[in-house]
Amino acid sequence: MLSCVVDIQSLKISERQPISSPSESTENRTMPIERPDRGGSLAIRTIPLHVNHFPVNFNPNATIIHYDVDVKPVASPGDRFVKKSVSKSDLRLIRDKLFSSGDSRFPLLKTVYDGEKNIFSAVTLPTGAFKVELSDGEDSNIRSYLFTIKFVNQLELSKLKDYLMGNLSYIPRDILQGMDLVMKDNPSKNRISVGRSFYSPYYRERDDLRHGLAAYRGFQQSLRPTCQGLSLCLDYSILAFRKPLPVLEFLKEHVQGFNGVNDVTKLRQQVIGALKGLKVKVTHRVTKQKYTVSGLTTRNARGISFTLDDPDGINPPTEINLVRYFMDKWGKDIVYKDIPCLDFSKNNRPNYVPMEFCVLVEGQRYPNDQLKSLDKDAAVFLRKLSLAPSHERKDTIYNMVNANDGPCGDVMKNFEIGVDKNMTRVAGRVIGAPDLKLGSPSVIKVDKDKCQWNLVGKSLVEGKSIERWALIDFTYGDEFQRHVDPFINNLRRRCRNLGMFMDGPLWYQSANMRQFSSISRIEGLLRHVVKEAMRIKSGKLQLIVCVMTKEEDPGYRYLKFVSETKIGVITQCCLSKITIPNKGQDQYFTNLCIKINAKLGGSNMELSGRLPHFEGEEHVMFIGADVNHPGSKDPSCPSIAAVVGTVNWPAANRYAARVCPQGNGKEKILNFGTMCSDLVNTYARINGVRPSKIVVFHDGVSEGQFDMVLNEELIDLRRAIYNGDYEPTITLVVAIKRHQTRLFLQNARDGNVPPGTVVDTTIVHPFEFDFYLCSHYGGIGTSKPTHYYVLWDENYFTSDSLQKLIHHMCFTFARCTKPVSLVPPVYYADLVAYRGRLFQQVAMEFQSRESSSSSSSSSAAAASFDQSFYTLHPELQNIMFFV
Repeated sequence: MLSCVVDIQSLKISERQPISSPSESTENRTMPIERPDRGGSLAIRTIPLHVNHFPVNFNPNATIIHYDVDVKPVASPGDRFVKKSVSKSDLRLIRDKLFSSGDSRFPLLKTVYDGEKNIFSAVTLPTGAFKVELSDGEDSNIRSYLFTIKFVNQLELSKLKDYLMGNLSYIPRDILQGMDLVMKDNPSKNRISVGRSFYSPYYRERDDLRHGLAAYRGFQQSLRPTCQGLSLCLDYSILAFRKPLPVLEFLKEHVQGFNGVNDVTKLRQQVIGALKGLKVKVTHRVTKQKYTVSGLTTRNARGISFTLDDPDGINPPTEINLVRYFMDKWGKDIVYKDIPCLDFSKNNRPNYVPMEFCVLVEGQRYPNDQLKSLDKDAAVFLRKLSLAPSHERKDTIYNMVNANDGPCGDVMKNFEIGVDKNMTRVAGRVIGAPDLKLGSPSVIKVDKDKCQWNLVGKSLVEGKSIERWALIDFTYGDEFQRHVDPFINNLRRRCRNLGMFMDGPLWYQSANMRQFSSISRIEGLLRHVVKEAMRIKSGKLQLIVCVMTKEEDPGYRYLKFVSETKIGVITQCCLSKITIPNKGQDQYFTNLCIKINAKLGGSNMELSGRLPHFEGEEHVMFIGADVNHPGSKDPSCPSIAAVVGTVNWPAANRYAARVCPQGNGKEKILNFGTMCSDLVNTYARINGVRPSKIVVFHDGVSEGQFDMVLNEELIDLRRAIYNGDYEPTITLVVAIKRHQTRLFLQNARDGNVPPGTVVDTTIVHPFEFDFYLCSHYGGIGTSKPTHYYVLWDENYFTSDSLQKLIHHMCFTFARCTKPVSLVPPVYYADLVAYRGRLFQQVAMEFQSRESSSSSSSSSAAAASFDQSFYTLHPELQNIMFFV
């Protein structure tokens, strides 16, 4: 029996979306296609592998009972303020209090709770409303809640067995959700939960990142139906957290220049920036309550007074000084009276606590993207920990599966569930690498082990001539200025050796990095360079090479936005420190040249033969789609949808791109059909014929969104491109990168699995068409395969033909000389979506500067949905400006 793969996270039961019945979920819906065969057989060799899937056994005769939970506060006599909602942390406390009361009707170890609306139980629970009382500490008022339990469904695990055997056509979503909660119960009680991951509450001394931060080790787990039955997929994970230090100690470590309490006032803004939004607990009294820092008080502790109400309502409110209150109420003398307090005020209710009584709550994640700006060495160290070699990762996974705070606990046993703590064994096939075509010599074979090749003594298939280009040197006063002429000579020489004629620059412009501080300055500079170049030689400037002193400058987005939407000239950026003579310079210039050639419409390398499965004369077009989402802190910003499509055949290695903003967090590409239609028409204009076959590769969707892709996006695509007698055959493949499955050689010390490793048995769906392919060479860490899932196919692929096609396409990525880990159409769509994100950031800044009103932020957000900010200059619309 082959295996079934379902992402349990995508099956989450929500209050707003009740579970559909089987008939409702499948009726009149297009379902993913079935596998056309029993798996592939193509291989140059087979290799035995271990996979981090641990078989799960369960009693098929058992039942799990699903209950709905509703929790509401109960107003006590005299209450002036009662919360309408209950926090997630309180919800768990309330449930644990009820189920730890000693009442045999509520067995804690035979139930699991999702923290919101659902309880799954191995035994029958009483239904109805039950009163639960909570108190935060010795002085807090008792808060009362009604915990209402309502029966939803009795889940027969025999249905899950039927599904695993292929005798049930629909996924038993509620059963999988309940079992997934059971498997997560033990780690959720003993570890720090972050999303799908669980981290140890302690860090190793050697994992201290300084700055009040440390690297915490943990794991991600998901419960997945597979061919061998149910499997627990568990993978190693690592994150940076703020250490649970006293607030003043944290500031000493985290804020540069903070040496003690006397620096709180002097470094007030830095202190607020470091603490705002963090959760703390207090030490001056007994309480489990956590408080969120909203800022610092404007007055020092000594000068703070507040109104104190008599809890019995007998005496009138009195004004009391904070220092006296802490002594009278808690017997605590505030030592640091001349610094501000932390402000926890909420709902217009003041709450001020001196810093000396505050400790950071454990498990507060520090954003990885901010770590680099704080300490580059710490960021490098964290990345090194994350990229554990395969043998270390494999050992760590085994340790975590067997840990006392791992997925296997007492609750699991009470639901009659067990885990085989041995990794799944599976046979992997290695698909051979293709021969490649260059300009000279015409055909080359790639390296046997790494599947890489080099361009020493070789030329590109089609090198573009560069007769009109300019150089902007942003390094005024930098060492590079002495090396401008050698840089130009080396670039021209390497271009010439690769078969790209490159004349001398028409214009050289000296500048500095301050030009990047303003979009108007960048635009003025670029227009000046274009004007001067055209004065010397008529014709459109082809390229502007920009030499910069540092990478990731915020002004980089200004440069790309202006050049690609307003002026219509390709730019190529490079760093001055790398262009100065060094040992790796020749390789650097090679990489620079192949990027420039691809951007200008040249062809770097091609397959020596036709693409697998498409050896006929019919034209084929490949489309890639992706959506880039903003961070969670930007709820008003759009998501960015990007679609790319090939414009040449049979090489199929040049792409045009379209980008479009859409609603925040929307996975569905709203203008998918329109963008694809535009690309099909572009293909027809360039080739004189429309493609008769289309293969779409879609990124950025989870397995729970397959229905949306099939029944909304695919329909939109057909409506948009079908025209009269034009109905191309369509294949739709989803490429999933965000999964936890890892493939290990039996002896993991031998390194990573080789390029071309494919697995399409045991850990894949029993009848739908999916497989794992590791197409790249993993030199660092543990290689991660891409999970390809075929949702629709009118081009009659077999497992072998599609796997070979994708693997061979991974050798055609324009900007490197090795196979990449992701099929190029998706890779390019990801790059274009990121470029659209840069455009969106410019739109926000541009509009914010235009508006001086209090609503400028909302105006800026609205402006970032304006398509005009994302429309490429006509000169660039059909070339690979994004590589």
